[in-house]
Amino acid sequence: MDTTQNGQAKEEAAAAAVAVARDGSVCGYESLDRLLRDNLRPEVFQEVSRLLIGLNCGRTLEAVPLADSAKALSSECNFDIQAFGFTADKELLREPQVVRVGLIQNSIVLPTTAPFLDQKRAIHQKVKPMIDAAGASGVNILCLQEAWMMPFAFCTREKRWCELAEPVDGESTRFLQDLAKKYNMVIVNPILERDTNHGETIWNAAVIIGNHGNIIGKHRKNHIPRVGDFNESTYYMEGNTGHPVFETAYGKIAVNICYGRHHPLNWLAFGLNGAEIVFNPSATVGELSEPMWPIEARNAAIANSYFVGSINRVGTETFPNPFTSGDGKPQHADFGHFYGSSHFSAPDASCTPSLSRHRDGLLVSDMDLNLCRQLKDKWGFRMTARYELYADMLAQYLKPDFEPQVISDPLLHKKSS
Repeated sequence: MDTTQNGQAKEEAAAAAVAVARDGSVCGYESLDRLLRDNLRPEVFQEVSRLLIGLNCGRTLEAVPLADSAKALSSECNFDIQAFGFTADKELLREPQVVRVGLIQNSIVLPTTAPFLDQKRAIHQKVKPMIDAAGASGVNILCLQEAWMMPFAFCTREKRWCELAEPVDGESTRFLQDLAKKYNMVIVNPILERDTNHGETIWNAAVIIGNHGNIIGKHRKNHIPRVGDFNESTYYMEGNTGHPVFETAYGKIAVNICYGRHHPLNWLAFGLNGAEIVFNPSATVGELSEPMWPIEARNAAIANSYFVGSINRVGTETFPNPFTSGDGKPQHADFGHFYGSSHFSAPDASCTPSLSRHRDGLLVSDMDLNLCRQLKDKWGFRMTARYELYADMLAQYLKPDFEPQVISDPLLHKKSS
């Protein structure tokens, strides 16, 4: 390549990078999967896809047809919609346990300067067609993104955003209860919770709504970030609900909220309590975590022999007052780009392609829950885990006089003659 061609290539790459920064796409494509699919020969794409997202029971993950009414809502309301199916091997003593699960990712609607109630209700109305599409698609369990009913304002450290906190049975829960009952659907409702029974304490929580519109229970976020602009401990602290698994009409589910995905023991505890599907409703930005995003949930699904649904919001949310976070960066008015890319991971190391990096979306997946036990039988991770070793290690580690088990080479401390 001569100097002119090299310079032109660099200019084109720079222009593509600017385009990505502006609209949140991947070089003009919705996702990495679509970029690769449209630019590689079919046989090359198939092999690259095998390496990137794996095989389900030795086969390529297949798309699932959706109802015309769901696709019409997608077109009318401009949200990405995709559907796939995870299978399991046929068993002699158990029938398949197929459940249809959905994830919704969305951007906010109004500027963050709009009246709070208008902001919340605009998001409700934006999300409703996606929930209707999930209902039309026969989704049994649906999960929304972290604090879906508000901007993710926890970078600002401004306490006025606490006004958007709701009790467990508040407006957003009631809005979803009607839809859960209408569509016979379990809905995971991640909210900013106000605990009116305990001094108006605020929590980052998820309310589990049953398929009859009833409230099954709630879980509060176990791990709170203190990294970059994620100043969440200004608003709420670590949760106090343990690692509950909720037995629903369609399976045993749990919720590992956002930052908890960085903690392997958090994933483990939900597995020990019998979860078959663990949802990870999140709000995370490209500069901070995107290389980690396709890895952590997939690893958790493998290590714990359950399915994982990863949900991330989309868009860039700009706030009226610039802020800093003690990291030496100039003051700024936004978190950065929330990169969407919601996806499912299975216990056999396969996963779906991701939703759009910059548009609202609904991801639907059939999953045969028999796969969970089949992978436990195959790999024996629980049987070989040696929990007693780690229980003893952790018990020692928590003591003030703990000393690491380090064996030094004696020659390191021997004086040379």
